[in-house]
Amino acid sequence: MAENFEQHSDISAADLARLSQEAQAEATPSTAKIIWSEFKADRPAMAALFIIVGFIVFVMVGALFINTPKMMETNIMAYFNQPFTPEFWLGADSGGRSVAKQLIVGSRNSIGIAIGLTIISSTFGICWGLISGYFNGYIDWGMQRVYDFMMMLPMTMMIIVLVTIIPHYNSVTLTFIFSIFYWEGTSRLIRSRTLAEAEKDYVAASRTSGTSHWKIIFREIMPNISSLIIVDCTLSFAENIGVETGLSYLGFGLPSQTPSLGTMISNANDPNNITQYWWTWLPAALEIIILCLAISYVGQVLRRAADASQRQGAAD
Repeated sequence: MAENFEQHSDISAADLARLSQEAQAEATPSTAKIIWSEFKADRPAMAALFIIVGFIVFVMVGALFINTPKMMETNIMAYFNQPFTPEFWLGADSGGRSVAKQLIVGSRNSIGIAIGLTIISSTFGICWGLISGYFNGYIDWGMQRVYDFMMMLPMTMMIIVLVTIIPHYNSVTLTFIFSIFYWEGTSRLIRSRTLAEAEKDYVAASRTSGTSHWKIIFREIMPNISSLIIVDCTLSFAENIGVETGLSYLGFGLPSQTPSLGTMISNANDPNNITQYWWTWLPAALEIIILCLAISYVGQVLRRAADASQRQGAAD
């Protein structure tokens, strides 16, 4: 009878432990819930998120219904047509081309380049920084010498030279050219944080237990610096919009017959356009300002959510 009582006690203890774990798992909010709660607590960031998502979806879908070659044809009868008319919502430029349609297609091109550049350069820079900071020693020394060499190159001049010598290029080609040079900042930032993380106890314990280096790098260290990665990628996206815009403004970005935010802002080079024909450049300038501010708001919320998720994981 005593044995039956002990067995019944053991089963009850196991059930209680299981129920306790299930209750704790239910009480612990998921990462998605943490992010959503952070957005609900920050109304400006919520509005910024809707602005970014809504605008990107609008320009990506809207550009599919616009015939770009036909849109770029010259129409002298619509020379600097005034805005807010049924045919020209935002007016027309010096070639009689619709500013509204150019803004949609140009936004699609500029945002597409920024997204592609952010994905490629951030992915390469994060991997480079993680590997360099984790292994340290001669591997870190060699990788940092490559970094120093890339930093010595005049980046803007090199991009202009590459764009000049390539006979036919498009948005994809331009994105890859940018990606050659725009990974250095991310790699240096990730490396500095990885150097500190590699000295912590959980990394030493994983090494002692025989965990492979790649699992430690990508399954343990990288999640612990996710807040830094999120903020860097978000700010890089906002910066990369300006990269294409700046070079197109100087005439070394996308070809002249390919609309972009930079080519539209370049209309401000003419003093008459600044004062008399403001609609040829002002909408693109306002769009860049609003997008960059909205992306900054969203990035700060994602950083707070990542920090909260990491603190929750440490507490568990």
